[in-house]
Amino acid sequence: MSSAPSTPPAQVAIIGAGASGLMTAISIGRALESKSIDPRSKRIVLIDGAKKIGIKILVAGGGRCNVTHHVVDEQQYATTKPPIVRSALKRFSAQDSIEFFEELGVTLKQEETGKLFPITDDAHTVLHALLDEADRLGIQIIRPWRVDRIEQVNDRFVIHSDNDQEPIHAERLVLATGGMALPKSGSDGHGYTIAQSLGHSISPNIFPALVPLVVDPRSDWIRELSGISTNATIHAVSSTGKRFKSFTNDLLCTHFGLSGPGPMDISRYLASAKLSDKGAHLQINWIPDHTFEQIDQQLAQIGKPQIVTHLRSLIPERLARSLCEQVQVDPTTAGHSLMREQRRTLAHLLTQCDIYIQSDRGFTHAEVTAGGVPIEEINRKDFASRCCERLWLVGEILDVDGRIGGFNFQWAWSTGFIAGNAIAKSLTQGD
Repeated sequence: MSSAPSTPPAQVAIIGAGASGLMTAISIGRALESKSIDPRSKRIVLIDGAKKIGIKILVAGGGRCNVTHHVVDEQQYATTKPPIVRSALKRFSAQDSIEFFEELGVTLKQEETGKLFPITDDAHTVLHALLDEADRLGIQIIRPWRVDRIEQVNDRFVIHSDNDQEPIHAERLVLATGGMALPKSGSDGHGYTIAQSLGHSISPNIFPALVPLVVDPRSDWIRELSGISTNATIHAVSSTGKRFKSFTNDLLCTHFGLSGPGPMDISRYLASAKLSDKGAHLQINWIPDHTFEQIDQQLAQIGKPQIVTHLRSLIPERLARSLCEQVQVDPTTAGHSLMREQRRTLAHLLTQCDIYIQSDRGFTHAEVTAGGVPIEEINRKDFASRCCERLWLVGEILDVDGRIGGFNFQWAWSTGFIAGNAIAKSLTQGD
């Protein structure tokens, strides 16, 4: 049993000072202020193992931080319980996020894609605003302080470090540890171990989401197109040819395979399918909103101009030439000289191009984690644990992951806000 602490126990300890952890702490403080209670009178601590906190915020959106999206609903998330996600997003919406950051002095701008970024185009603006507000509210940030294990002693949580520092005692605990994506940020999966030690289970499969994809040898020709970016429709397809998920977005060909919003969005659905269907793969329509029949008809009507002349009006020329090569068609062939079978094979490749994936680039390159603590193990009203009293779980540690575009940050803001307000209420009630 742990010895008595030399410092007063924290009334709330939040493990993880990323987006959801900071939002939880700030929401507690603000809720207390709204009741004319000085947050400093309640010891609220954020504990983080990283030397530099907020790394995920700083690297998001290419260093600009895609704070949220102008339209956010449960359909943008992979989850076993859409109603819980829908409820959370309604209680703290994208508009609420915009207003929240405006209050912190961070004005957001909406881009054509619907993504919202700070007008400074600098993620530091977002992180500094959150840290400044936490400081104003008297939130104590303890770092680098890596949690090794947590035990429950006499209705308190005793938080032990991994280097024999004095344990931190807390009356309430929040797990905001993230998942396993971008381990240099501190999200290395240890949060799952902590959650399990407190009575929770973890989904059977944990794997990278929003992650670039490595093509296998059958699709090696993609590597030769490194640097090409284009808009495309990407389908996840079963081994039987059934399409089960599709996204239309930008795609980037790289030296290893595929990256960009489209491939990263579909990566988790393909990975999930391949767990039970090794033949699952991608199918790309390089000319979105065009069917096989439409492209076949266009190719038949080219006439004297070269095939590549027509295709480069639709897709990048290097891609057009490569696709022609894949079906052994000379791209300089005049349209009227194209044989029917060649034409149809080319039209098929342009609109239903099978791409085989060997692997993804792993958690080091992933933006989020698929899997985690089952969301049904939390109370949808306040994100309190159903397995352990005075414990809350927020953000990426839960088995909910959104598509690219600010949706995962919105999940962090929403869950942090809900849990934070619930915790503040418990503090005022002396629970």
